[in-house]
Amino acid sequence: MKKLIEAYNSENFRKKGHKLIDEIANHFENTIQEKNSKVIHWSQPNDEHIFWKDYLENGNQENLFSTLISHSIHVHNPNYIGHQVAPIAPITALSALLNATLNNGMAVYEMGMASSTIERVITDFLCKKVGHDLDSNGILTSGGTLANLTALLSARKAITTTDVWKDGNKNKLGIMVSEDAHYCIDRAARIMGLGEDGIIKIPATIDFKMDTSLLEEYYQESLKKGIEIFAIVGSAPSTSTGIYDDLIAISKFSKEKNIWFHIDGAHGGAAIFSSKYKHTVKGLENADSVVIDGHKMMMMPALTTALLFKNGHNSHATFSQKADYLLEDSKEEDWYNLAKRTFECTKTMMSIHWFTLLKTYGEEIFDEYITTLYDLGYEFAQIIASKPNFELAVKPVSNIICFRYINENNSNDELNEINEKVRQKVLEKGEFYIVQTKLRGIHYLRLTIMNPFTTALHLNKLLGYILNELE
Repeated sequence: MKKLIEAYNSENFRKKGHKLIDEIANHFENTIQEKNSKVIHWSQPNDEHIFWKDYLENGNQENLFSTLISHSIHVHNPNYIGHQVAPIAPITALSALLNATLNNGMAVYEMGMASSTIERVITDFLCKKVGHDLDSNGILTSGGTLANLTALLSARKAITTTDVWKDGNKNKLGIMVSEDAHYCIDRAARIMGLGEDGIIKIPATIDFKMDTSLLEEYYQESLKKGIEIFAIVGSAPSTSTGIYDDLIAISKFSKEKNIWFHIDGAHGGAAIFSSKYKHTVKGLENADSVVIDGHKMMMMPALTTALLFKNGHNSHATFSQKADYLLEDSKEEDWYNLAKRTFECTKTMMSIHWFTLLKTYGEEIFDEYITTLYDLGYEFAQIIASKPNFELAVKPVSNIICFRYINENNSNDELNEINEKVRQKVLEKGEFYIVQTKLRGIHYLRLTIMNPFTTALHLNKLLGYILNELE
């Protein structure tokens, strides 16, 4: 029992905890104010593996947390403009600590009384914000990928003519989605057994929106192949380009065909909070289901995603199943026993992150955050337009911007290689963090501006940095 007593000693925890909170506070200060200039100290995978294997045997345990910090990417640095991961609001580091400490599993009500009830409060609040009525409700789950899969499972159960849950796939089923949608939609369809033919990918327009003028054509072609279309998915926005699909047009089509309308708003659905940019999600209120990530544009720790249903009954019907030792039959739809409504059984107390931010700062903080980042996306586009050696893939409508270095003396193939190499150099130097994407055969550098303390000065510095690397 010696090690167990030591592990559960509250005074040991108090000392280590105070030290760690100081280290985290210093990390916030040093990264946001750029006292530590590097975003990432790049290391090759094999080298990093050797380091941590050795550290387990020989490293100083007193330096464990500080070593973890130094070997991790610093998303609070204003020069972090890479993936869609939020620099968390510091207070949610505390809600995350409380989450881990209490460790309430939330499969059934008594395993998470506060967090299960708070989840209801939060999802009701979000449904109202989206524009749904009192018949709506929702759940929180671990990430957009799982939420999108759950939404499509709900769609299949609600729309298809066969009871797939009971009898298995008896006929060909399909969903319609833009060719530029996030890959998790394709993955979800394949997990559901739809196969390649069941993913009807609609070509995108020149500006990377789903070409809604082709919907009828592709729908009829699918019917001729014996495929029953049960859902259509709109992107708000697509991950690669940050471009929103025409949600109004997709909504109209879904209503005409009596199919489920799902919106993957994992990244940009939070624009409902921006008084300036909420027009980007016009049509969200018509969706049968909507996904919004808290860990992308709402400053929360990963992973926490809201899945909202226009008709709340669908969230109860998706996973109709009996587990006698957990779930009792009830005369009403017991929203508080979450294992009945989610793919997950045990799940973290993610609702407390949403609640903590709302209670502490109000929804205005989301307006400020989203508006600041989208404004800077537009400003960066103007900066790119003024630079002769850079071009945009498409005019941005969010905080995701795709651009590339150009030179009239180089072919597209050569420019692809140049842009790929310069991105790798940026990564290895570590002063900035950006990512990359390929759009219609052209290699672009890709920014997602996630830090509200990033400014045009940082972005201009990045462009100068890229040009210096090419000299």
